[in-house]
Amino acid sequence: MDVLYFAWVRERIGLPREKLETSARTVSELVDELVAREERYAAAFADRSALRVALDQELSGFDASLSGVREVAFFPPMTGG
Repeated sequence: MDVLYFAWVRERIGLPREKLETSARTVSELVDELVAREERYAAAFADRSALRVALDQELSGFDASLSGVREVAFFPPMTGG
């Protein structure tokens, strides 16, 4: 599974993307796995309410299933103007 990070999420983790093997069933479980890996992930996901997630380029929620998903993207909310 490809995991992409954008904006300050990318800055905190230090990577724009990575390929992961995971047994996580939901986005929340994936985040829990990432947070357990290293402090930089814990810093990036400290406030999940400040993040959005897209599964295969479709906006989703943290309780969404990862079954069949090929790409997960994390990013801060966008503002328009």
